[in-house]
Amino acid sequence: MARAERRSRKQDARHRSSADAQEIEKFSALAGEWWNPQGAFAPLHRLNPLRLAFVRRVAVEQFKRDARTLTPFAGLSLIDIGCGGGLLSEPLARQGFDVLGIDAAPENIAAAAAHIREANDSLAYRCARAEDIAEEKSCFDVALAMEIVEHVADRESFLKHCAALLKPGGLLFIATIARTLKSLALAKFGAEYLLRWIPPGTHDWNKFVSPRELSAETQSAGLSVLEVQGVRFDPLVWRWHLSSDTDVNYMLAAAKPQARPLRSRPNSPR
Repeated sequence: MARAERRSRKQDARHRSSADAQEIEKFSALAGEWWNPQGAFAPLHRLNPLRLAFVRRVAVEQFKRDARTLTPFAGLSLIDIGCGGGLLSEPLARQGFDVLGIDAAPENIAAAAAHIREANDSLAYRCARAEDIAEEKSCFDVALAMEIVEHVADRESFLKHCAALLKPGGLLFIATIARTLKSLALAKFGAEYLLRWIPPGTHDWNKFVSPRELSAETQSAGLSVLEVQGVRFDPLVWRWHLSSDTDVNYMLAAAKPQARPLRSRPNSPR
């Protein structure tokens, strides 16, 4: 009986939606702002160079690519989960990745598709959730979950779907916000209500997650954490910098273990 109950719980978790309807509605209303560098997503525009550099550095090392070339990731596939308007999808496609950007909000997908300036066979967008793609048994070399884990309904389930989307040896990149008093002051009240960088109510502080918690949940999903990198905003120069401080914003890189080769069985004696 207990075994059947555990099996049932696992099946329920597998089919549980990671999408939060309220969060989808919230970002759908802002879909027209994605490519406005002075609009609601201005902080992401400023953060983008650091996010791209982090992905590039870790991926170059993991896949043994030549960072001196313009398209070091040619032949590799990438899924951008919660791609929004495509702020990361577009530049990563230009670096050689075959990119699929997905988002649960159709308005975001429409905004991303409308921004494509010229035909690009290496970039496609689709309105879907991580679990939808995982159920299709599609796998990628890289998965991005940037500024999304603090908006999903079930973080542990979401991370398992992300892991299922990776090929052996594949990489998962996450960017999010730690749940600390410092982040409550800076990322919630400061950014939303004092400085008005982002619309009030964008974040729920209770959904923020510490690097330790996220690392443990990522490992539970079957991945190995490679690196946790803090990110800090300097108001004096109005720029983001890499930092050892992970009390507010941080990025995490994790890898799926390589498939173990099958051992050849010795010939049975005749």
